[in-house]
Amino acid sequence: MATKIRLQRFGKKGKPFFHVVVADSRAPRDGKFIERLGSYNPNTNPATIDIDFEKTLDWVNKGAEPTDTCRAILSYKGVLYKKHLEGGVKKGALTAEQADAKFTAWVEAKGGKIEGKKESLTSSKEEARKLALAAETKKNQDRAAALAIKNAPVEEEVAEPAAEESTEAAAEGTSEETTENNA
Repeated sequence: MATKIRLQRFGKKGKPFFHVVVADSRAPRDGKFIERLGSYNPNTNPATIDIDFEKTLDWVNKGAEPTDTCRAILSYKGVLYKKHLEGGVKKGALTAEQADAKFTAWVEAKGGKIEGKKESLTSSKEEARKLALAAETKKNQDRAAALAIKNAPVEEEVAEPAAEESTEAAAEGTSEETTENNA
């Protein structure tokens, strides 16, 4: 029987959640499976992957073929690298201690990268939140200033209407003079 390590879809539309399973290659995607190895949630950033490492390594060593996405997941978690190192031990290129040392160094480096990504995402979210808060504060201040100008009491200026009357009278006087001159 040809077995595959593949994803079995769960979750609602637009919010997928997957189980990583070992299934007969002829079985439908969400149908019958042999064993559940873990879960994969692509909705989080970085994606959440929970895998039983030993079971998965055992199935890969038995010859179960991972699909493309599962291959990427297993590579990300280090299952394929561990299989590669075990192959080197079987061939005599490495000792078991050297293989274990290489694998633990790889796991620590990978953990550091993941933590760095989480920290950068957290800091970028914090910066975006601070910028949004500053923009909102500025906008609120502008609104308050515009409202203060709008609601300010209007001071009636007494001197200006008198000045307008005198200019109007002067304009009428000049227009009367021009009409007398024309007659």
